[in-house]
Amino acid sequence: MLACCVIFVAVVPLLPLGLVLAERKVSAHIQDRVGPMRVGPHGILQTLADGVKLIFKEDHIPREGDKFLFVVSPYIIFACSFAVFAAIPFGRSILVSELNIGIFYIMAISSVIVMGVIMAGWASNSKWSLLGAMRSAAQIVSYEIPIGLGILSVVMLAQTLNMQEIVKGQDGIANWLIFRTPFTFIAFFVFFISSIAEVNRTPFDLPEAESELVAGFHTEYSGMRFALFFIAEYANMFAVSAIASTLFLGGWHGAITLGGLLGVVIKTLFLVFVMMWIRWTLPRLRVDQLMNLCWKYFIPISFFNILGVGIWGLIFPKDSRLSIIISIAAIILGLIFTFGVLGKSLSKGPKPPPSSAERRVSATT
Repeated sequence: MLACCVIFVAVVPLLPLGLVLAERKVSAHIQDRVGPMRVGPHGILQTLADGVKLIFKEDHIPREGDKFLFVVSPYIIFACSFAVFAAIPFGRSILVSELNIGIFYIMAISSVIVMGVIMAGWASNSKWSLLGAMRSAAQIVSYEIPIGLGILSVVMLAQTLNMQEIVKGQDGIANWLIFRTPFTFIAFFVFFISSIAEVNRTPFDLPEAESELVAGFHTEYSGMRFALFFIAEYANMFAVSAIASTLFLGGWHGAITLGGLLGVVIKTLFLVFVMMWIRWTLPRLRVDQLMNLCWKYFIPISFFNILGVGIWGLIFPKDSRLSIIISIAAIILGLIFTFGVLGKSLSKGPKPPPSSAERRVSATT
């Protein structure tokens, strides 16, 4: 336990440094660039140089702002972002604290982050910061609902809130909870997309939309206080990806041979890469589109998943080879149907604009 705590304190704060460099390289290759190359071999020391630069920047506090809340809020976000890692199992014995309510602890701690965001926006005494904070409160609170409902579908199958016990019940790729029922397969994608919104990543980065709000809730921050927000964002990315791999993708159980710490890190980094890929592929949503996606689609789908998992549990009280075969077959058929519908709708192409005669007819009617 003590060794895990030492590793946690020494390694976890360094994760965002590697992820920032990885995102710069990923975005560069997506855009046919080379990315940072000047500092260190292949630019691997660029993030370290940026950190040194931020240390020496001026620590600015708005004259008319709330100084106490302005100073405290970055530390609240930073502390809560890293406290989540304490309950995530990275191996059979690599775990800081094996809590019997581990997933409940993670949800409770991560919910506090929104308070730090609101405090930062209010204390800045800036309309841009306050609007960004209000957007963040609406967004995070809304998307916590489908995330919680997705976790509930996992808990219904695992019959425990202990993260380590959830992983132990997923030995073998066929026993991963994403394949256990067709409903948890859908729940994984709802959970993952909602997690992207939870950590304010593009296309859901409305709280810090630079085209509208300069930088959102941390517009007035500079130096290391700004760096704390930046580090917390990438720590949250890694944390939600690790939670998704733990709940749905077998955790430290390997897909074929790779297991343990290496297995969970590979799965987590793959999900982080998908987040980066989405950021540099999709445009930002509007506020109304963001809320419609949550309340009109994800929440009803999540309730449907819970109902489906309950019915599945009544039909198959115990997991068996037959139930897993039926589940995988249903998932494959669902994917074929979905891609068939999407392919048919995309093959039609965009609707041509109305002709001048049609416009005149519609204007007269």
